[in-house]
Amino acid sequence: MTALTDRFGRVHDYLRISVTDRCNLRCLYCMPEEGVQFEPSENLLTYDQIEEVVRVGAGLGISKLRLTGGEPLVRPGLDGLIRRLAAIPGIRDISLTTNGVLLADQAEALRAAGLNRVNISLDTLDASRFRFIARRGDLKRVLQGIEAAAKVGFAPIKLNCVLLKGVNEDEIAAFLDMAAKQPLHVRFIEYMPIGHADDNWRNHYLPLTRVLEIAAENKLEVEPLSDVLGNGPSEDYRIKGGIGSFGLIHPISDHFCQRCNRLRLTADGSIKPCLYWVDELSVKPALGNPDSMHEIFMRAMDIKPLNHEMAAKLANEDQSHEPTARRMSQIGG
Repeated sequence: MTALTDRFGRVHDYLRISVTDRCNLRCLYCMPEEGVQFEPSENLLTYDQIEEVVRVGAGLGISKLRLTGGEPLVRPGLDGLIRRLAAIPGIRDISLTTNGVLLADQAEALRAAGLNRVNISLDTLDASRFRFIARRGDLKRVLQGIEAAAKVGFAPIKLNCVLLKGVNEDEIAAFLDMAAKQPLHVRFIEYMPIGHADDNWRNHYLPLTRVLEIAAENKLEVEPLSDVLGNGPSEDYRIKGGIGSFGLIHPISDHFCQRCNRLRLTADGSIKPCLYWVDELSVKPALGNPDSMHEIFMRAMDIKPLNHEMAAKLANEDQSHEPTARRMSQIGG
């Protein structure tokens, strides 16, 4: 087996697959409220084509998959794709990132198809604030999705909370309380400038050191944790005596690029070696030709940069590459 190793010695065994750029929410840190231009459905990779890409990737050492969007659960028949991907030799873990709105209705079918784990976006515990951040939707549906995920046996269940200065930072203590009292893994995530490194991003960016400060202010004893299942960049903790755990994902204040093990496949068919930079390699010319697809994966290793330099953007410093103009929903975070 040929390992996918880049110029800096990082071995890649993880592929994040966006199945759609469409979403039933319009979260303010992810996409504009109006005027979003979605890809025509005929431009999206079919499930057959996604399977073809994954088969080649698995032959090169890809063993972990994450399905993303947009909102992946708006694409029909996702359980069928999961069943096909789970049957590919070498694939041993399939997870899903979802906003949770449609999860209660699909959790059982997804689990039966072979989905191992779910990450659910939850940026607030307040219904009215949910409408402000997501611009539509119902917090109740997300909470029902979390309950359904637990009922069918997904574990661990991770909750992704993007912290926004002046918007939801006052809920840090409540999320820490949730992590202490429930068997959930709350992950606080720094707001990233994907496709929109503007003043709005700078004004709402909050370094995650604030989470540990809030824990200390509330006299919570925290201890490092290393046994949370998954393959992500989270710096994990447990509140002593607590049932669950929490994590910090801080790509800007303390980037984790030196440990990066992932590639991304966009819904319209491009391999992205790095979330932040503009570089993409279309897989469409290689469809039907495993050798050509193999070369695309290897080319992605050749062009992957050392790091993303988001911190330089925050400081208005020069950058060494061109940032992507695509929003997170168009790439698949």
